[in-house]
Amino acid sequence: MGKPTGFMDFTRQERTYAPAGDRVRHYDEFINPLPDNMVSLQGGRCMDCGIPFCHTGCPVNNMIPDWNDLVWKDDWKSALDVLHSTNNFPEFTGRICPAPCEAACTLNIDDQPVTIKTIECAIVDKGWEEGWITPHLPPEKTGRKVAVVGSGPAGLACAQQLARAGHEVAVYEKNRRPGGLLRYGIPDFKMSKKLIDRRTQQMEQEGVTFWTSMEVGKDIPAQRLVEHYDAVVLAGGSEQPRDLPIPGRDLDGVHFAMDFLIQQNQRGAGEPLPNKKDILAAGKRVVVIGGGDTGSDCVGTSFRQGAVSVTQIEIMPKPPHRENKELIWPNWPMKLRTSTSQEEGADREWSVVTAEFVAGEDGKLAALRCHQVDEKFQKIDGSEFELDADLVLLAMGFTNPVKEGLLDQLGVALDGRGNVAADTNSYQTSLPQIFAAGDMRRGQSLVVWAIREGRQAARAVDEFLMGKSRLPR
Repeated sequence: MGKPTGFMDFTRQERTYAPAGDRVRHYDEFINPLPDNMVSLQGGRCMDCGIPFCHTGCPVNNMIPDWNDLVWKDDWKSALDVLHSTNNFPEFTGRICPAPCEAACTLNIDDQPVTIKTIECAIVDKGWEEGWITPHLPPEKTGRKVAVVGSGPAGLACAQQLARAGHEVAVYEKNRRPGGLLRYGIPDFKMSKKLIDRRTQQMEQEGVTFWTSMEVGKDIPAQRLVEHYDAVVLAGGSEQPRDLPIPGRDLDGVHFAMDFLIQQNQRGAGEPLPNKKDILAAGKRVVVIGGGDTGSDCVGTSFRQGAVSVTQIEIMPKPPHRENKELIWPNWPMKLRTSTSQEEGADREWSVVTAEFVAGEDGKLAALRCHQVDEKFQKIDGSEFELDADLVLLAMGFTNPVKEGLLDQLGVALDGRGNVAADTNSYQTSLPQIFAAGDMRRGQSLVVWAIREGRQAARAVDEFLMGKSRLPR
C-alpha cells in the first residue's frame, strides 16, 4: 500500500489552522487544506503493515489502505469510489470525526500515524470540485415505502441507501432544515452547513422526500406512519441532556449546552429563534461544565460571541499527555487532547465538582461553589473554591432519547439505559415493522457510528421488505 518506504521517506504533514486571533472573529471554517501533491505523499506513507489495524478503529469499515494507495498513484476518482463504498458522507467525517483510525494506525506506535482524516477529506472535497459526485438513481423502483424519523447522520445514511435500493423514502425532521445535530448542534466553524445542503439536494434527486418542521408524535401521530409506510426507521438521536440538580439550578444564567448551540446555529442560518430567552455569552464570564466535544463547541462559540472569559471544568482527572502504547494500541487511548476551541484561550480544570450555583444581588447567577475530588470522586477536604460566572453551560452528555411523543405513542421496548431496544443484525424493535438506528438505539456516540448504523439498518429494512438485499453492511 502506498510507497513501500514512504513512511520513512516522507514526514507526516497535517492540515493547518488559521491563527486563533483571526478565526474567533467569524463562524467560518478555518482549516487550511493541503495541496493535492502533498496529500498524495501522505497517502504514500501508508505502509504494507500486513494487518491494517486502521480497519479495527474505523466504525464505518473504511478501506483505508486502498484509497491511500490510489491517492498515492494520483487516481483520485477511484479513491472516491472506494471511499463512498463504505461511507455516504466522508466530508462530514473528514471534518468532525475524532479519527480512531489514526489512533489504530501501525505508524501511531511511533506517534506518526498516516493522516487518514486529512486524506479522506481531501478525496471527497476534490470529488465535489471535479463534479464526480452525482445522484445514484436505482435501476428500478420496488413500490415499497419507508419513513425515516430524524435526519441526523444515521437517518440520512439510512434514507440514502434505501432510496438507492429503489424504495420510496420519506424523511421526517422536526426542525426547519434537515441535518439533525449535524446542522443544529455542531458550530458552523467546525463544519459548514452548505455541506449538508449539498448532500440533501443529491438525496432529493435520488428520490428522497424531506418533511421538515414535522415532529412525529406531535405534529403527526406516530401511528399514521405505521399505517402509511411498509417500514419505519427511528433515527431521532439521543437528546435528553444530563442535568445537574444542585442548589441554584433554576437561576437565570444556567442553561443546557445544546440550547445555547442550537440558538447560535439558528442565528447563523437566519432562522427565527424559538420562544425562549436568548442565550448569549457576549461580555460574560462563561463556565462550561463538561469536557467533551459539546463542551468544546460551547467554548469556541462563546469566544466568537465575545465572552470575557471561558473556563471549562471536568469531573474526571486530567488525562496523561501520552498513552502507554504497549498497553493501549491499537485501541482508542485516554490521553490529554486539546481542541481548536480550547486553544483559543479557555482555562481548563479537572477533578472538579460543582456543588452550588450562587445568586448575586440581582438574583441572577454570580458564581459557582466547587470542590475538587480524588480518583474515587470523593470530596477532598479543604479544596472548596468559587468561580465567578454570568453564564453556565451544562455539557455533561445525554442520557437517552426523549420518550414523550414518538416513543410513548409507538410503545416500543426500551433497553436498560432507556434507548430503543434493537440488535445490530436485524435492527428491528419490539414491533417488527419498526426499526431503530444511531444514537436512539446505541446512546450518544460518534457521527461515524451513526453513519454505520444507518447503513446497516437500511440493509436490514431492505431484507425485511424484499426478502434479500444487495446493500452493503
